[in-house]
Amino acid sequence: MLDSRQAQRPSASIPLVVDLDGTLTPTDTLVESVLLLAKQSPFDLLRLPLWLARGREVMKAEVAARVSLAPEQLPYRQDLLDYLRQEKAGGRQIVLATAAHRAIADGVAGHLGLFDRVLASDGSRNLKGSNKLAAIRAEVGPDFAYAGDSAADLAVWEGAQAAVLVGASRAVSSAVRRRHPVEKEFSRPAAGPATWRKALRMHQWAKNLLLFVPLLTAFSFYPEDLATMLLAFLCFSGAASATYIANDLWDLGNDRRHPRKKLRPFASGALPITSGVAAATLLLAGAFGLAFAINTGFAAMLLAYVVLTTAYSWWLKERVLIDVLVLSMLYTMRIVTGSVAVGIHTSAWLLAFSLFVFLSLALVKRCSELQLMQQRGQAGAHGRDYRVVDLAVLWPMGLASALAAVVVLGLFINAPETEQRYASPVLLWGLAGLMIYWLGRLWIKTARGEMDDDPVLYALKDRGSRMAVGLMAVIAVCARSFDITNLLP
Repeated sequence: MLDSRQAQRPSASIPLVVDLDGTLTPTDTLVESVLLLAKQSPFDLLRLPLWLARGREVMKAEVAARVSLAPEQLPYRQDLLDYLRQEKAGGRQIVLATAAHRAIADGVAGHLGLFDRVLASDGSRNLKGSNKLAAIRAEVGPDFAYAGDSAADLAVWEGAQAAVLVGASRAVSSAVRRRHPVEKEFSRPAAGPATWRKALRMHQWAKNLLLFVPLLTAFSFYPEDLATMLLAFLCFSGAASATYIANDLWDLGNDRRHPRKKLRPFASGALPITSGVAAATLLLAGAFGLAFAINTGFAAMLLAYVVLTTAYSWWLKERVLIDVLVLSMLYTMRIVTGSVAVGIHTSAWLLAFSLFVFLSLALVKRCSELQLMQQRGQAGAHGRDYRVVDLAVLWPMGLASALAAVVVLGLFINAPETEQRYASPVLLWGLAGLMIYWLGRLWIKTARGEMDDDPVLYALKDRGSRMAVGLMAVIAVCARSFDITNLLP
């Protein structure tokens, strides 16, 4: 005799077969494996077409033989997992059936401890579509419910007695509902503009305002220069977003172990990896197309930035101290690139000042991360050669860099060329005082655990920082424009 739940849902008494890619996990394990292959053995990517020519099942087997995808690092549909655990607790048989290679499927099954049986691809067959249906009938029997997500699963649903829809499109959902009872449906939030804004990190574009620094320090505000700089800003922002995407794809494993970064669109599976690759390619192509329209020098600087930031994302950020030095260089490169775009000379004073300031800010970022690790009782950061004990060195180093920047500013104020460019250089000493306040404020916020991951963006949101920077701008304009020597004793 059936209980009330089974009476309402007859399919509850038959096995539930669950797909993996796009269903149990929102990502594609084959794509993730190829990405891992690119990191561990990039030259093997050249062999992918040869493996694929021998069959998709052969390609999967060859990739699986060379890389091992960690199942604990994959994102999973928690709502679906909760449902499966509930069904299993009620005595239902749960089966994993996937076109992924058996090594991946067995790893996922072992990690979740949920499945009674596992069906997967091997070197002789690709378990997809009609092949999957045949394997399910042979191993499970003719009566089963199937949980899937895409049009590729329609062939399996043809032989199923009931369906579980997981993030299926409207077309797929309609096709399934016309022929089968739907036991359960799980929606998937659409990857809209907000998701892509996070992936492109458009909030990080604020850093590219550094391109305008040469115009500001030279007090050059000609319309043609401003137009050129706006175009340069778009180029740089597009290229930067492409590198952010590449960094997120390259660092998926570490991001998924991070308390905040695991929520990023690619790490969480909100956006597919293939979409990220396509977006990064289009952004880079558009950025360099516009860059050559500005001038070849700007395009060369943009290329240097992309190469250096890629090297940082893939290798250099794992090297202690080298990473913060490279970050300070990347910030300074924005200023140099802006000067190249409009043909304005960048003084050695500005470059030295920038390097010290941005080195201090980069160390703020590292100290903030390590402080968070310390609060969580962790010894160090994943994917970076830093330990909590390094705070004893990094903290004074960051403060020293901040004060070194103020010293450079003081030397600049007393330099002969400053007297030639400014009507009242003595007013610039106000900048030194404000710089001490601003940088000191950032370090105090870091000590209190109030600093976001990125101090530059924090400064844009922090009221005290905005006021300090605004006063600096006012002082610089007054020093440039007004001669107060007659007012001094």
